[in-house]
Amino acid sequence: MAPREEWRPKRGEIPTDPGVYRFLDANGRVLYVGKAKNLRSRLSNYFQPLHSLHERTRRMVTTAQGVEWTVVGSELEALSLEYTWIKEFAPPFNVKFRDDKTYPYLAITLAERVPRVLITRNRKLAGARYFGPYTKVWAVRETVDLMLKAFPMRSCSTATYDRAHRTGRACLLGDIGKCTAPCVGRVTPEQHRSIALDFASFMAGNDESYVRGLRTAMTAAARDLDYETAARLRDQIGALETVLAKSAVVLDEQTDADIFGIAHDELAAAVQLFRVRGGRIRGVRAWVVDTELDVTIGDLVDSVLQNAYDDADPPAREVIVPAVPDDVAALQEVLSERRRAAGERGAVTVKTAQRGQKAALAETVATNAAGALQQYKTRRSGDFTARSQALADIQEALELAEAPLRLECFDVSHFGGSNPVASMVVFEDGLPRKDQYRTFAITDARDDTDAIYQVLRRRLAYLRDEAAGPAPTASDEGAPPARKAFHYRPGLLVIDGGQPQVAAAARALRDEGITDLAVCGIAKRLEEVWLPDSDFPVILPRSSDALFLLQRLRDEAHRFALRYQTRTRSRDIRTVLSGIPGLGPARIRELLSHFGSVTRVRAADEEALAQVPGIGPTMAAAIHRALRDGG
Repeated sequence: MAPREEWRPKRGEIPTDPGVYRFLDANGRVLYVGKAKNLRSRLSNYFQPLHSLHERTRRMVTTAQGVEWTVVGSELEALSLEYTWIKEFAPPFNVKFRDDKTYPYLAITLAERVPRVLITRNRKLAGARYFGPYTKVWAVRETVDLMLKAFPMRSCSTATYDRAHRTGRACLLGDIGKCTAPCVGRVTPEQHRSIALDFASFMAGNDESYVRGLRTAMTAAARDLDYETAARLRDQIGALETVLAKSAVVLDEQTDADIFGIAHDELAAAVQLFRVRGGRIRGVRAWVVDTELDVTIGDLVDSVLQNAYDDADPPAREVIVPAVPDDVAALQEVLSERRRAAGERGAVTVKTAQRGQKAALAETVATNAAGALQQYKTRRSGDFTARSQALADIQEALELAEAPLRLECFDVSHFGGSNPVASMVVFEDGLPRKDQYRTFAITDARDDTDAIYQVLRRRLAYLRDEAAGPAPTASDEGAPPARKAFHYRPGLLVIDGGQPQVAAAARALRDEGITDLAVCGIAKRLEEVWLPDSDFPVILPRSSDALFLLQRLRDEAHRFALRYQTRTRSRDIRTVLSGIPGLGPARIRELLSHFGSVTRVRAADEEALAQVPGIGPTMAAAIHRALRDGG
């Protein structure tokens, strides 16, 4: 793999125009697609020193072997082209959307000569008008049952309709008044279509005005002594009010809005969408997003809005989001065009809700999103069936003799190549065993592979000979090492890394004389699983519980190693600073508190150090010199 410096374009070669860029791997596969107002400014962010990049961005640029860009005329064109390419290439480092095709919809088949209302999960019915999605299928069935009392239209299948038409006998729904029975000629197809259009108009939000019209008609019928018509209209109004009572008024009845809530962490994001029509919540949609690159909330909103709508499912006039993307003007134009393509009027406005009822509802949506994210993670990690399946899938994928009930994962962390440390985390039956986590201090290692080799030798010594002497240099965040736990034999050793790290672990196993213990590595580039002496990785399905378990194990090892490494650096710098004459514990605390981290203290120059209360120019010079000489 060529170093980044070999394929990095010169700064002067990159245009300053708006455009779309693509990172490619050695085989020409598109890894990531992005847009930019200024290509030079945006791409320069990817070529900063690797240690300053976010972990996922670092994984992407170290995997890439080239970058290409296309200049366009405006931000709007960049947005459209980015959307097209993401759909075409499905880049692994762009946001991935989990489909929600299991949600039921209420559909009215207006393209048919005699329209039908039905509950379906198929979004591709030609000419159908969709409402929803609904989170529960019983809720949409209940809605349809109530609505048929007010709008008695056809809800039967084609076979049932044709049979009634041949025999001249209406079905039960026609006899009890929940269908006007166009199949036997009680109403004409045109009259039935008018009922279907009223049904669709009511569901689209024109509910209060429709009820007011019915009340006026009922009053007029009663005044004219047409009590039969008045009674029928009364029952229709009652059915509609029952439907309306099931959807509480949250905004004024003129409001049409789509309100998004997003909760996210480093691995996933949960999106909630409340569809408000006529001031009422008409539908709720929820889905999960896999984020493979570090993205801001604005970038995530941008991606969500681009993928949330299609021609059959246009946006509302008002879209309320947690944060407004930088290219909001272009995004609004794209969404407005999709709205017009679906036959809807009015431009789309994307904004945040600052105060009032909309802000309160947006907070509710955000709370639902946070709960959905927690539920998603809890279900995947806490479900015994899912954990068992994950372990069984790992056994099958890695061709193990039995399911690895005890997993141990090792990760190495360092600061710019110095101060290396390592961690060992333990999962049993798919759940963390934090009492058996360990950290390792490493005094002399050439690189990550050497560090892995050393740590594995120290760990495996307990498996080779349970009567071995002293325990490895390990600690559990200050607690005495539980040596007995080191004698528990793991079902699988997992290394945070790719082929080189796995090869180092396999060498440690051979040197310790252990031949019956499996080892693998999970690479942070494309979530590949590597085995010793293998030229090709094992690719687990992206949505599988097996990969999710290995990712959690790897990320927990990384978190634990980084935490220990940060604490070690803090202790080291305190040791260096305490040796400076005149710099006592109180001033050291003030120094660390002022800069907020050890990294910032080390990077500070004399002028910045002198700004700390109690640290003058002379002391600042002494501190700067001590940190420089002491590393």
